[in-house]
Amino acid sequence: MKQITHTNLIEPSAEHSSINQTTHDNALAADSFAGHAKGKAGILRIIKATGYSIDGFKAAYKFEAAFRQVLWLNLVLLAAVIVLPFALGIKMMLVVASFLSLIVELLNTGLEACVDHTSTAKHPLAKIAKDVGSAAQFLSLCLLMVLWVMTLSALFY
Repeated sequence: MKQITHTNLIEPSAEHSSINQTTHDNALAADSFAGHAKGKAGILRIIKATGYSIDGFKAAYKFEAAFRQVLWLNLVLLAAVIVLPFALGIKMMLVVASFLSLIVELLNTGLEACVDHTSTAKHPLAKIAKDVGSAAQFLSLCLLMVLWVMTLSALFY
């Protein structure tokens, strides 16, 4: 496998033909298939992007138990934030941490789907990718727990 270095990222090597470069450039162009699927610009693009986001939420909820668990946990915590007498800054911090845990779970779910799409065979790199995503989610939930423990301890002591 050829190793990528700073120089071969900047200067195209002689082994790449102009046809390969043109194909690569077209794949990244704004008028590629993905560009057409999303819409050109303006409000239509925003509407389509919102639809894709809703589809993502539905898929995560339907196919990923971990997302459902994190979502329901955070809905309960959000209700507690509304009811408990915390200062506004504390409430904002807890809501941000809740959203962060949901965002990380969505990214982890997407990462796992990509790895599984590539191959369901056991491979050390697939394990690393999935384990790193899981570790990121673990850290976001630890952050959420630490913030809640600190906030509740300050409230009751």
